[in-house]
Amino acid sequence: MKGQYPLYISVLCLLDTAGLYLLSIVMNKYVISVDVALITEQRLDLSDGVFLSIILILTSTTMKLFQRWVIDVERIAELNQLSLNLELNALKNQINPHFLFNMLNNVKSLVHKDPQLASAVIVKLSGFLRHQIYGTNDKKVLLSSEIEFLSNFLNLEKIRRDNLLIEIETDRLHEKGYLDTVFLPANLFTTFVENAVKHSADYDGEKPFISLSFSINNSRLLFVCRNSKSSKIVQINPAKDSGLGLANIQRRLDLLYQDQYNLNISSVSEEFTVTLNIPL
Repeated sequence: MKGQYPLYISVLCLLDTAGLYLLSIVMNKYVISVDVALITEQRLDLSDGVFLSIILILTSTTMKLFQRWVIDVERIAELNQLSLNLELNALKNQINPHFLFNMLNNVKSLVHKDPQLASAVIVKLSGFLRHQIYGTNDKKVLLSSEIEFLSNFLNLEKIRRDNLLIEIETDRLHEKGYLDTVFLPANLFTTFVENAVKHSADYDGEKPFISLSFSINNSRLLFVCRNSKSSKIVQINPAKDSGLGLANIQRRLDLLYQDQYNLNISSVSEEFTVTLNIPL
């Protein structure tokens, strides 16, 4: 069990040889009473007996080790799955407060400017919390549910910023029946849209926009998130500036899809682009 196979084989051969030798002495001296010449002619050589008995012992040992290996593999797989589930839940719990923090900042900015609008935003925010608490308990949710959640989130942001242009392109997924048949992990795109809202802030009267695109081809989902960015601010490193949220979603993608997904984040003078391609 400790993996010391050479030592095990050596001790097995030594004990088997000694045991068979002692057994042959006892049998010849106390049990078998025949002509010595006949025994000399018919009995097996000691090396033959050692070889046969070692084969039998190794066969039974291999069967026992295989049974133990199967049990260990099942146990390790169960522990790994439990560990992955715990880590995924922890990552989801880290993403949700990050999302909620930005939403509360939006409400805070409206309290003094327009209390009535702030009240309406709080009512909508309660719907988001309900979705976060009860709507993400399942391992996977409908694609239509995720798109609806992101749409509501962006519309809530538009209440605060009238000049924000929002576009959500689904590539006729509803006509193809994908919206109500495709399931995927909950809150998979929230961090990207949250960062798009953050970086599309108004600068010098420029027209901000956020564009989301969903398409399915060859059992793979392509998600593209584009948002405006002022060309007058210092160039931002998207991987560094996005903070904990992006690091968490990348780790979550690694756990969910290993090397089967493609994530590309680019930043030019006036636009951020996030492209995510995942299997379904």
